[in-house]
Amino acid sequence: MPHSMKKGFLKLKRILLKQFNRNIYTRILITNTIVFLTAMIILSFFANHMVKQAVYRQVEDDLARKSTSVNFAISKEKDLSWLSDEQTELKQDLLKFLADSFDVRITVFDQQGTILNTSAEQEVVPGSKVKPDFIDVLTSGETLSTRIANKATNQLTFQVTIPMGSTKDNENTIKYGILLERQPANLELTLNKMRIALLIGGMIILIIIIVISSYLAMFISRPITRLATIVTEVRSGNYTLIDENQSMDEINALAVQLNFLTVRIEKIQAESGRIVGERAQLFAEISHELRTPLTAVQGFTEAIRDGVVEDEYLKKKYIDMIYTQTLHLARLVDDIMALSRLESGDVTIEKAPIDLVALSQGVVMSMERLAKANGVSILFEQKNEKAVVIGDVDRLEQILRNLIKNAISATDNGVIKVGVETLNEEVVVTIEDSGIGISPDDLPHIWDRFYSVKNQRNNNTEEKGTGLGLVIVKKLINLQNGKIDVESQLGKGTSFRIIFSELNSL
Repeated sequence: MPHSMKKGFLKLKRILLKQFNRNIYTRILITNTIVFLTAMIILSFFANHMVKQAVYRQVEDDLARKSTSVNFAISKEKDLSWLSDEQTELKQDLLKFLADSFDVRITVFDQQGTILNTSAEQEVVPGSKVKPDFIDVLTSGETLSTRIANKATNQLTFQVTIPMGSTKDNENTIKYGILLERQPANLELTLNKMRIALLIGGMIILIIIIVISSYLAMFISRPITRLATIVTEVRSGNYTLIDENQSMDEINALAVQLNFLTVRIEKIQAESGRIVGERAQLFAEISHELRTPLTAVQGFTEAIRDGVVEDEYLKKKYIDMIYTQTLHLARLVDDIMALSRLESGDVTIEKAPIDLVALSQGVVMSMERLAKANGVSILFEQKNEKAVVIGDVDRLEQILRNLIKNAISATDNGVIKVGVETLNEEVVVTIEDSGIGISPDDLPHIWDRFYSVKNQRNNNTEEKGTGLGLVIVKKLINLQNGKIDVESQLGKGTSFRIIFSELNSL
């Protein structure tokens, strides 16, 4: 193959591959076209061969029928002698008549294969021999059909050889054989018409296949293209849902799954935005909460360092304030870290059966000293011998201590009651104080980070709250499948109720 042709072939191949890989539409269309053309070429060769053989058989059968008629006509002659010149001339006239009638060439030969007479005397010389295969017909008594091709014109000649006379007669009576030959003039023309008809029919079918393939390719590729467009929109942040009423089950299933994915991504995006917003707000709140004590510590420290404060009593007071602020900072940092672990899911809850009656009674006894130091009485009301729930003993103790400490801070010379009881297969822990209470405006916000109740009593500055205690309490209770609610009246006190599902109550 010349280099230029090879280069052109490779270029054409690249173009076809590029078009084929362009999209699913071109793949389906090109694939169907190639498959049909391949099948059409194979079927054309097969059909051409089958039709050709059928035409040949038809010509041979027709020639065989004519040979029977010729044999019958010749056999009716009483004198079958072909040796005398007079008989030869008479018989040749008969052969010419039969040849013209049946459009064939007739040759008569004897048992030695010598041609005795022929309808086409100018083409075959009497006295010449026929093929040995034709002679065998005289002994076998069977009809022989053959065909030969002219090497120059490639035109076929069909031949039928039969024994003259009846095969039922004695074999000795079969002295001659009859050879019929025919060259169908319109045979090749008929085959060419058949090939043209196949080609035209194939082209029509190809056009139909291309139209159908184009429709199917469009029918398949259009929803897939739409899905690809939707995915692109999703990537750009436009969460558009897809019409799930697609005509194909596979596309419909894919659309349903993509819708689920879109909704999930949208929720994740919204949740991510919410978390980012909360994190930014948390950083702002932490910065605000840290700035106040740090500013105070810085101011007191600079006053002492610069010698502004010379009075020893005032200097000691400044140092006490610095110590108080550092304690507050330490508690604030601890609470922030605890809240961060809770919100990130790093806190491990060790769940085990716990008797809330015994646990609450122990916490109350351990905090009586703190309560008395603040002029508060703390009482434990036991309504059940046991109230067993599933929870983390350390976290439950942390919850109770935090709530009781808040109650002590909010109560002045009052009473705090802690009770545990079983109600409707639930264990309820109540922490009730007779303190200053919470206003209706503040009550909805007590679970917010860094929120401080405006009328909160702050007698002991060392125990000043961080605004994270109740947030931590609520998250710890939620982690243990519990819930907490609060009731409060300004000037009358506050009551917290912690509710757990009961495991065993006696």
